[in-house]
Amino acid sequence: LRLGKPVFVRSSLLHSNGFSTSLLQIPPYHVFSADPCGPRYPDLGKLIIFKANEYDSTHLEKKVPMELVDGKAMVTIGSSHGWVATLKDDGVVRLQDDLNLVASDTDPKRIPLPPLVTLPHCQTQVVTNVAMSSSSPEDEDCLVAVKFLGPQISLCRPAQRNSQWINIRIENPCFHSSPVMFSKKDGMFHIPGSGGHLIGSWDLHKHKNKPKIQRLRFKNLPELTKTKRELLHSCCTSEHLVESRTTNETFLVKWYRKVTTSGVVKMKTRALMVFKLDEEGNAVYTQDIGDLCIFLSKSEPFCVTASSYPGMCSNKVHTLDVDEDALVDLSDSSIISGICTFGSPYYIPPQKFDS
Repeated sequence: LRLGKPVFVRSSLLHSNGFSTSLLQIPPYHVFSADPCGPRYPDLGKLIIFKANEYDSTHLEKKVPMELVDGKAMVTIGSSHGWVATLKDDGVVRLQDDLNLVASDTDPKRIPLPPLVTLPHCQTQVVTNVAMSSSSPEDEDCLVAVKFLGPQISLCRPAQRNSQWINIRIENPCFHSSPVMFSKKDGMFHIPGSGGHLIGSWDLHKHKNKPKIQRLRFKNLPELTKTKRELLHSCCTSEHLVESRTTNETFLVKWYRKVTTSGVVKMKTRALMVFKLDEEGNAVYTQDIGDLCIFLSKSEPFCVTASSYPGMCSNKVHTLDVDEDALVDLSDSSIISGICTFGSPYYIPPQKFDS
Protein backbone atom coordinates (compact mmCIF):
# COMPACT_ATOMS: atom_id res chain seq x y z
CA LEU A 1 0.00 0.00 0.00
CA ARG A 2 1.00 3.61 -0.41
CA LEU A 3 2.65 4.78 2.77
CA GLY A 4 4.65 7.96 3.17
CA LYS A 5 5.70 10.01 0.17
CA PRO A 6 4.34 8.60 -3.12
CA VAL A 7 6.64 7.52 -5.92
CA PHE A 8 5.60 9.03 -9.24
CA VAL A 9 5.81 7.06 -12.46
CA ARG A 10 5.32 9.21 -15.53
CA SER A 11 3.46 7.52 -18.32
CA SER A 12 5.43 7.42 -21.55
CA LEU A 13 2.58 6.13 -23.70
CA LEU A 14 1.32 8.28 -26.52
CA HIS A 15 -2.38 7.92 -25.80
CA SER A 16 -3.70 11.16 -24.31
CA ASN A 17 -4.97 9.48 -21.16
CA GLY A 18 -1.67 7.70 -20.56
CA PHE A 19 -2.77 4.18 -21.50
CA SER A 20 -2.17 2.23 -24.65
CA THR A 21 -5.26 1.37 -26.65
CA SER A 22 -3.96 -2.21 -26.69
CA LEU A 23 -5.05 -2.43 -23.05
CA LEU A 24 -8.70 -3.42 -23.18
CA GLN A 25 -9.54 -2.57 -19.57
CA ILE A 26 -8.18 -0.28 -16.89
CA PRO A 27 -8.03 -1.81 -13.39
CA PRO A 28 -9.72 -0.10 -10.43
CA TYR A 29 -7.98 3.14 -9.51
CA HIS A 30 -8.37 6.31 -7.53
CA VAL A 31 -7.19 9.86 -8.09
CA PHE A 32 -4.33 10.96 -5.87
CA SER A 33 -4.01 14.53 -7.10
CA ALA A 34 -3.27 16.58 -10.22
CA ASP A 35 -0.27 18.61 -11.36
CA PRO A 36 -1.35 22.19 -12.22
CA CYS A 37 -0.91 22.89 -15.92
CA GLY A 38 0.51 26.34 -15.27
CA PRO A 39 -0.57 29.94 -16.00
CA ARG A 40 -1.78 29.14 -19.50
CA TYR A 41 -4.40 26.72 -18.11
CA PRO A 42 -4.79 27.83 -14.48
CA ASP A 43 -7.93 25.76 -13.88
CA LEU A 44 -6.59 22.47 -15.24
CA GLY A 45 -4.23 19.81 -13.92
CA LYS A 46 -2.74 16.53 -15.12
CA LEU A 47 -4.05 13.49 -13.25
CA ILE A 48 -2.02 11.47 -10.78
CA ILE A 49 -3.65 8.13 -10.02
CA PHE A 50 -3.11 4.94 -8.04
CA LYS A 51 -4.08 1.70 -9.73
CA ALA A 52 -5.22 -0.94 -7.26
CA ASN A 53 -2.85 -3.59 -8.62
CA GLU A 54 0.27 -1.40 -8.41
CA TYR A 55 2.26 0.14 -5.56
CA ASP A 56 3.37 3.38 -7.21
CA SER A 57 1.40 6.32 -8.50
CA THR A 58 1.10 6.99 -12.22
CA HIS A 59 1.50 10.46 -13.67
CA LEU A 60 -0.80 10.96 -16.69
CA GLU A 61 -1.21 13.51 -19.45
CA LYS A 62 -4.99 13.60 -19.04
CA LYS A 63 -6.18 17.06 -18.01
CA VAL A 64 -9.03 17.60 -15.55
CA PRO A 65 -10.55 20.62 -13.78
CA MET A 66 -8.57 21.26 -10.60
CA GLU A 67 -11.79 21.85 -8.66
CA LEU A 68 -12.61 18.12 -9.02
CA VAL A 69 -9.46 17.02 -7.22
CA ASP A 70 -9.01 19.96 -4.84
CA GLY A 71 -10.57 19.13 -1.49
CA LYS A 72 -10.94 22.83 -0.71
CA ALA A 73 -13.32 23.36 -3.62
CA MET A 74 -15.93 20.98 -2.14
CA VAL A 75 -17.89 20.62 -5.38
CA THR A 76 -18.00 16.83 -5.77
CA ILE A 77 -20.71 14.91 -3.92
CA GLY A 78 -20.25 11.34 -5.13
CA SER A 79 -19.29 9.02 -7.95
CA SER A 80 -20.67 5.95 -9.69
CA HIS A 81 -19.43 3.87 -12.64
CA GLY A 82 -16.65 6.37 -13.34
CA TRP A 83 -18.95 9.40 -13.39
CA VAL A 84 -18.43 12.05 -10.72
CA ALA A 85 -21.35 14.13 -9.45
CA THR A 86 -20.90 17.81 -8.65
CA LEU A 87 -23.13 20.28 -6.83
CA LYS A 88 -22.26 23.97 -6.87
CA ASP A 89 -23.96 27.09 -5.58
CA ASP A 90 -26.49 27.04 -8.44
CA GLY A 91 -28.10 23.97 -6.84
CA VAL A 92 -27.77 21.85 -10.01
CA VAL A 93 -26.32 18.34 -9.82
CA ARG A 94 -24.10 17.55 -12.81
CA LEU A 95 -22.64 14.21 -13.87
CA GLN A 96 -19.16 14.50 -15.37
CA ASP A 97 -16.84 11.93 -16.92
CA ASP A 98 -13.62 13.94 -16.38
CA LEU A 99 -12.08 11.43 -13.95
CA ASN A 100 -12.80 8.49 -16.26
CA LEU A 101 -9.52 7.63 -17.97
CA VAL A 102 -11.21 6.38 -21.13
CA ALA A 103 -13.15 9.64 -21.55
CA SER A 104 -11.94 12.55 -23.65
CA ASP A 105 -10.24 15.41 -21.83
CA THR A 106 -10.75 17.72 -24.82
CA ASP A 107 -14.49 17.07 -25.01
CA PRO A 108 -15.66 15.96 -21.54
CA LYS A 109 -19.31 15.19 -20.93
CA ARG A 110 -21.23 17.36 -18.47
CA ILE A 111 -24.82 16.23 -17.91
CA PRO A 112 -26.97 18.59 -15.83
CA LEU A 113 -29.77 16.94 -13.87
CA PRO A 114 -33.13 18.62 -13.15
CA PRO A 115 -33.25 21.34 -10.47
CA LEU A 116 -33.40 19.79 -7.02
CA VAL A 117 -36.66 19.84 -5.11
CA THR A 118 -36.45 19.79 -1.32
CA LEU A 119 -39.20 17.93 0.50
CA PRO A 120 -40.69 19.60 3.61
CA HIS A 121 -38.43 19.20 6.66
CA CYS A 122 -35.62 17.80 4.47
CA GLN A 123 -32.44 19.27 3.02
CA THR A 124 -30.64 18.93 -0.33
CA GLN A 125 -27.30 20.58 0.41
CA VAL A 126 -25.50 17.70 2.17
CA VAL A 127 -25.31 14.51 0.11
CA THR A 128 -24.51 11.05 1.49
CA ASN A 129 -23.65 9.54 -1.90
CA VAL A 130 -24.77 8.96 -5.50
CA ALA A 131 -25.62 5.66 -7.23
CA MET A 132 -26.61 4.71 -10.80
CA SER A 133 -28.47 1.73 -12.22
CA SER A 134 -26.23 1.40 -15.29
CA SER A 135 -22.76 2.39 -16.42
CA SER A 136 -23.80 5.59 -18.19
CA PRO A 137 -26.44 8.26 -17.48
CA GLU A 138 -26.84 8.50 -21.25
CA ASP A 139 -28.53 5.08 -21.28
CA GLU A 140 -32.26 5.62 -21.76
CA ASP A 141 -33.28 3.56 -18.74
CA CYS A 142 -30.47 4.68 -16.42
CA LEU A 143 -31.74 5.75 -13.00
CA VAL A 144 -29.65 8.09 -10.89
CA ALA A 145 -30.20 8.15 -7.13
CA VAL A 146 -28.98 10.97 -4.90
CA LYS A 147 -29.12 10.11 -1.21
CA PHE A 148 -29.20 13.17 1.05
CA LEU A 149 -28.27 13.20 4.70
CA GLY A 150 -31.65 12.84 6.38
CA PRO A 151 -34.98 11.48 5.14
CA GLN A 152 -34.80 12.29 1.40
CA ILE A 153 -33.66 10.24 -1.59
CA SER A 154 -34.25 11.54 -5.13
CA LEU A 155 -34.34 9.53 -8.37
CA CYS A 156 -34.36 10.60 -12.01
CA ARG A 157 -33.67 9.31 -15.53
CA PRO A 158 -31.30 11.87 -17.13
CA ALA A 159 -31.62 10.51 -20.68
CA GLN A 160 -35.39 10.91 -20.83
CA ARG A 161 -36.89 14.08 -22.22
CA ASN A 162 -38.22 16.49 -19.60
CA SER A 163 -36.76 14.36 -16.84
CA GLN A 164 -37.78 15.34 -13.31
CA TRP A 165 -36.76 14.23 -9.85
CA ILE A 166 -38.95 11.73 -8.08
CA ASN A 167 -38.50 12.57 -4.42
CA ILE A 168 -39.03 9.92 -1.75
CA ARG A 169 -39.27 10.50 1.97
CA ILE A 170 -37.61 7.81 4.08
CA GLU A 171 -39.56 7.52 7.29
CA ASN A 172 -37.32 5.17 9.27
CA PRO A 173 -34.45 7.24 10.75
CA CYS A 174 -32.06 4.26 10.74
CA PHE A 175 -31.59 4.87 6.98
CA HIS A 176 -31.02 8.64 7.20
CA SER A 177 -27.20 8.61 7.28
CA SER A 178 -26.54 5.45 5.26
CA PRO A 179 -25.31 5.25 1.63
CA VAL A 180 -27.38 3.95 -1.28
CA MET A 181 -26.34 1.29 -3.82
CA PHE A 182 -28.05 -0.23 -6.86
CA SER A 183 -28.60 -3.97 -7.01
CA LYS A 184 -28.51 -5.54 -10.47
CA LYS A 185 -29.89 -8.74 -8.95
CA ASP A 186 -33.31 -7.29 -8.14
CA GLY A 187 -33.28 -3.94 -9.96
CA MET A 188 -33.74 -1.81 -6.83
CA PHE A 189 -31.80 0.71 -4.80
CA HIS A 190 -30.75 -0.64 -1.39
CA ILE A 191 -29.83 1.22 1.79
CA PRO A 192 -28.44 -0.58 4.85
CA GLY A 193 -29.87 0.61 8.14
CA SER A 194 -27.58 1.94 10.83
CA GLY A 195 -26.21 -1.08 12.69
CA GLY A 196 -26.79 -3.32 9.68
CA HIS A 197 -29.89 -5.12 10.98
CA LEU A 198 -32.23 -3.80 8.26
CA ILE A 199 -31.99 -3.30 4.50
CA GLY A 200 -34.46 -0.95 2.84
CA SER A 201 -35.17 -1.26 -0.91
CA TRP A 202 -36.78 1.32 -3.20
CA ASP A 203 -37.78 1.40 -6.87
CA LEU A 204 -40.13 3.53 -8.98
CA HIS A 205 -42.93 0.99 -9.02
CA LYS A 206 -44.05 -1.26 -6.18
CA HIS A 207 -41.69 0.05 -3.51
CA LYS A 208 -41.62 3.76 -4.26
CA ASN A 209 -43.58 5.02 -1.25
CA LYS A 210 -43.42 1.93 0.92
CA PRO A 211 -39.96 0.34 0.84
CA LYS A 212 -39.31 -3.36 0.99
CA ILE A 213 -37.68 -4.10 4.34
CA GLN A 214 -35.46 -7.10 4.96
CA ARG A 215 -34.29 -8.03 8.47
CA LEU A 216 -30.85 -9.56 8.82
CA ARG A 217 -29.77 -12.26 11.26
CA PHE A 218 -26.06 -12.19 12.03
CA LYS A 219 -24.44 -15.62 12.17
CA ASN A 220 -21.00 -17.11 12.72
CA LEU A 221 -19.92 -14.03 14.68
CA PRO A 222 -16.26 -14.17 15.74
CA GLU A 223 -15.18 -14.55 19.34
CA LEU A 224 -13.88 -11.15 20.46
CA THR A 225 -11.58 -10.34 23.33
CA LYS A 226 -12.65 -7.70 25.82
CA THR A 227 -10.06 -5.34 24.35
CA LYS A 228 -11.38 -5.86 20.80
CA ARG A 229 -15.00 -5.35 21.91
CA GLU A 230 -14.07 -2.12 23.65
CA LEU A 231 -12.22 -0.96 20.55
CA LEU A 232 -15.19 -1.65 18.25
CA HIS A 233 -17.59 0.10 20.62
CA SER A 234 -15.36 3.18 20.62
CA CYS A 235 -15.30 3.44 16.82
CA CYS A 236 -17.47 5.31 14.37
CA THR A 237 -19.19 2.55 12.38
CA SER A 238 -20.65 2.67 8.88
CA GLU A 239 -22.43 -0.07 6.93
CA HIS A 240 -22.04 -0.67 3.19
CA LEU A 241 -23.69 -3.07 0.75
CA VAL A 242 -21.72 -4.34 -2.23
CA GLU A 243 -22.63 -6.80 -4.96
CA SER A 244 -20.32 -9.14 -6.86
CA ARG A 245 -21.71 -9.40 -10.37
CA THR A 246 -19.32 -12.19 -11.31
CA THR A 247 -20.30 -14.50 -8.44
CA ASN A 248 -23.83 -13.12 -7.84
CA GLU A 249 -23.05 -12.61 -4.13
CA THR A 250 -24.03 -9.73 -1.86
CA PHE A 251 -21.93 -8.58 1.08
CA LEU A 252 -22.52 -6.27 4.01
CA VAL A 253 -19.35 -4.54 5.18
CA LYS A 254 -19.04 -2.95 8.61
CA TRP A 255 -16.29 -0.33 8.58
CA TYR A 256 -14.92 0.72 11.98
CA ARG A 257 -12.96 3.99 12.16
CA LYS A 258 -11.58 6.01 15.04
CA VAL A 259 -10.06 9.43 15.45
CA THR A 260 -6.28 9.44 15.63
CA THR A 261 -4.60 12.36 17.34
CA SER A 262 -1.08 11.74 16.12
CA GLY A 263 -0.38 15.18 14.74
CA VAL A 264 -3.47 16.24 12.79
CA VAL A 265 -6.83 14.80 13.88
CA LYS A 266 -8.00 12.30 11.25
CA MET A 267 -10.14 9.18 11.03
CA LYS A 268 -8.28 5.87 10.79
CA THR A 269 -9.55 2.37 10.01
CA ARG A 270 -9.30 0.16 13.10
CA ALA A 271 -11.34 -2.87 12.01
CA LEU A 272 -13.56 -4.19 9.23
CA MET A 273 -16.05 -7.07 9.14
CA VAL A 274 -17.62 -8.68 6.07
CA PHE A 275 -20.89 -10.63 6.08
CA LYS A 276 -22.22 -12.68 3.18
CA LEU A 277 -25.98 -12.25 2.72
CA ASP A 278 -28.47 -14.82 1.46
CA GLU A 279 -32.09 -14.62 0.33
CA GLU A 280 -33.38 -15.67 3.76
CA GLY A 281 -31.79 -12.68 5.46
CA ASN A 282 -28.83 -14.49 7.00
CA ALA A 283 -25.69 -12.36 7.36
CA VAL A 284 -22.84 -14.84 7.79
CA TYR A 285 -19.51 -13.46 8.97
CA THR A 286 -16.68 -14.47 6.68
CA GLN A 287 -12.95 -14.00 6.37
CA ASP A 288 -12.86 -15.54 2.89
CA ILE A 289 -14.51 -13.91 -0.13
CA GLY A 290 -12.47 -16.02 -2.52
CA ASP A 291 -10.94 -14.41 -5.60
CA LEU A 292 -12.66 -11.10 -4.94
CA CYS A 293 -11.69 -7.61 -3.85
CA ILE A 294 -14.13 -5.07 -2.42
CA PHE A 295 -13.71 -1.32 -2.93
CA LEU A 296 -15.21 1.14 -0.45
CA SER A 297 -14.92 4.90 -0.87
CA LYS A 298 -17.14 7.93 -1.26
CA SER A 299 -18.13 6.34 -4.57
CA GLU A 300 -20.77 3.64 -5.00
CA PRO A 301 -19.05 0.46 -3.70
CA PHE A 302 -18.09 -2.31 -6.10
CA CYS A 303 -16.41 -5.70 -6.25
CA VAL A 304 -13.96 -7.18 -8.79
CA THR A 305 -12.30 -10.52 -9.49
CA ALA A 306 -8.69 -10.06 -8.37
CA SER A 307 -7.17 -12.59 -10.79
CA SER A 308 -8.41 -10.47 -13.71
CA TYR A 309 -5.78 -7.85 -12.89
CA PRO A 310 -2.11 -8.93 -12.63
CA GLY A 311 -0.62 -7.91 -9.31
CA MET A 312 -3.91 -7.59 -7.45
CA CYS A 313 -4.25 -9.75 -4.33
CA SER A 314 -7.55 -11.47 -3.59
CA ASN A 315 -9.62 -11.55 -0.38
CA LYS A 316 -8.91 -7.89 0.34
CA VAL A 317 -10.97 -4.76 1.00
CA HIS A 318 -9.61 -1.46 -0.33
CA THR A 319 -10.94 1.59 1.52
CA LEU A 320 -10.57 5.27 0.71
CA ASP A 321 -11.84 8.37 2.46
CA VAL A 322 -10.91 12.04 2.54
CA ASP A 323 -8.09 11.43 5.01
CA GLU A 324 -7.05 7.79 4.65
CA ASP A 325 -6.17 5.04 2.18
CA ALA A 326 -6.26 1.54 3.71
CA LEU A 327 -6.02 -2.10 2.69
CA VAL A 328 -7.60 -4.80 4.84
CA ASP A 329 -6.59 -8.46 4.52
CA LEU A 330 -9.70 -10.43 5.48
CA SER A 331 -7.82 -13.67 6.18
CA ASP A 332 -6.07 -12.26 9.26
CA SER A 333 -7.83 -8.88 9.69
CA SER A 334 -4.53 -7.04 9.25
CA ILE A 335 -4.68 -3.41 8.11
CA ILE A 336 -2.17 -1.33 6.19
CA SER A 337 -3.18 2.31 6.44
CA GLY A 338 -1.80 5.52 4.97
CA ILE A 339 -2.89 8.90 6.31
CA CYS A 340 -3.19 11.45 3.53
CA THR A 341 -5.67 14.03 2.22
CA PHE A 342 -7.66 13.14 -0.90
CA GLY A 343 -9.71 15.83 -2.60
CA SER A 344 -11.48 13.24 -4.75
CA PRO A 345 -11.88 10.13 -2.55
CA TYR A 346 -13.49 7.92 -5.18
CA TYR A 347 -12.51 4.46 -6.37
CA ILE A 348 -13.30 4.16 -10.08
CA PRO A 349 -14.37 0.66 -11.19
CA PRO A 350 -12.70 -1.03 -14.20
CA GLN A 351 -13.18 0.93 -17.40
CA LYS A 352 -13.06 -0.39 -20.96
CA PHE A 353 -11.77 1.40 -24.04
CA ASP A 354 -14.21 1.66 -26.92
CA SER A 355 -13.36 -0.96 -29.49
